[in-house]
Amino acid sequence: MSDALTKSGIFFDEVDKVRILEPVAAKQTNDLKDECNIYIEKINEFQKISSSFISIADKLAQEVEKQKIKAIGARNILQTMEKQKDVNHQQLQALISEKMMQLERLKILYNSLQKTEMEQNEIINRLTHY
Repeated sequence: MSDALTKSGIFFDEVDKVRILEPVAAKQTNDLKDECNIYIEKINEFQKISSSFISIADKLAQEVEKQKIKAIGARNILQTMEKQKDVNHQQLQALISEKMMQLERLKILYNSLQKTEMEQNEIINRLTHY
């Protein structure tokens, strides 16, 4: 009787349940199902790890951008300070030149006044000796 059932596509498994698949095919199907479930679990784990890695990479990228903006700001401040230093240097050079010219004028005026004083002292001396 089991041959007649087997020919008609009806089988019994190890616990005597009626099946329409051959026991070998049913076992292979269950094994494939188990392997698929394991594969799905591994894919899900991979997706979690990938998501975590992408999240960390995004956070690092944001931090890099912040630091880059800070570095650009610091560089701009430094350039501004250098330009201001150059402007101050030029202003001081102009002031030094102006003071040097004023010193020259005052030296000439001083020499002129000394000469005038000497001439006046000579005149006073001549007038007092006569």
